[in-house]
Amino acid sequence: MSISRREFLETTALGAVAAGGTKGAPAGDGATRGMPTRVLGKTGARVSILAMGAGSRFLQYKEEDQALEAIHKALDLGITYIDSADDYGRNHLSETRVGKALHGRRNGIFLATKLSSRDGAAARATVETSLKALQVDRVDLLHIHSLLDEDDLGRIEAKGGVLEQVLKFRDEKMTRFIGITCHANPPALKTALERHDFDCTQMALNAGTVSMMNGKGSMVPNPAMKPSFETTALPVAVRKKMGVLAMKVFAQDGLAGQASIEKLLYYTLSLPVGAAVVGMPKLEHIVDNVRLAKAFRPLGRSEMRELSGRLSAKNKEALDLFFRNHADA
Repeated sequence: MSISRREFLETTALGAVAAGGTKGAPAGDGATRGMPTRVLGKTGARVSILAMGAGSRFLQYKEEDQALEAIHKALDLGITYIDSADDYGRNHLSETRVGKALHGRRNGIFLATKLSSRDGAAARATVETSLKALQVDRVDLLHIHSLLDEDDLGRIEAKGGVLEQVLKFRDEKMTRFIGITCHANPPALKTALERHDFDCTQMALNAGTVSMMNGKGSMVPNPAMKPSFETTALPVAVRKKMGVLAMKVFAQDGLAGQASIEKLLYYTLSLPVGAAVVGMPKLEHIVDNVRLAKAFRPLGRSEMRELSGRLSAKNKEALDLFFRNHADA
């Protein structure tokens, strides 16, 4: 299934209304207004269109006070979505720093984390440790982290496995919503979304991994290359009204210098997504990306097609290979 032109334009138009016509919710004490927001699918939660990623880029803030300052800067500028995971750094390091930064500023913040283990029996202890590190009784969103392939999906779905457990965690109000993330296998994510009614999903969506065409307009017979999330998994999530989080907007800097940061960010935000999760390892990155998010206007369909065609023709094969072995931890 793919998104028709009519469906694409309708969802993009709705996103544009939410982004351009709604003031951002307060992001804790001292927050500024003006950050565009969107409703995160069937969750009904309204979040800033730019989310603060607390993965490998966030961990480049080596000192704790620098990391806390970065999150405070993001909140002050209107970001209301914070994304972490149990395996971002040793011993829940990212979650611990996020928890410290959000202490006293939790109100109005959508807090997401991820469960990386496939051991259902150990899942409860892991999530309880995450909640303790984050200094909360529950998170807004708990993702099953980094779906790899169909075999991995089988482990997730197994009796007593992590899917069964996260459903229990939602029932027990340890999390409001549940989701699943995937970096590099669109068909596997498509299958997972078709089989299960997740509240949200997070996937790699950027302008450099869309096309599978070679320069002559025919399919590239390379088994390393996969169909894109945009054409494979995203339509399923949209049809099922899941909240969609985009990641790898800049392809882990793989697209840097080939198009402006503005165009790359706006490409992803012009898709039917709730927010783009971006790692920002310097304070100036936070300031610049917030400025761009606040000025966001959707790209036209023809501009998106030109940008993705040009960047994907040059980068898709290499990026598919890169993300196949990539772990943001």
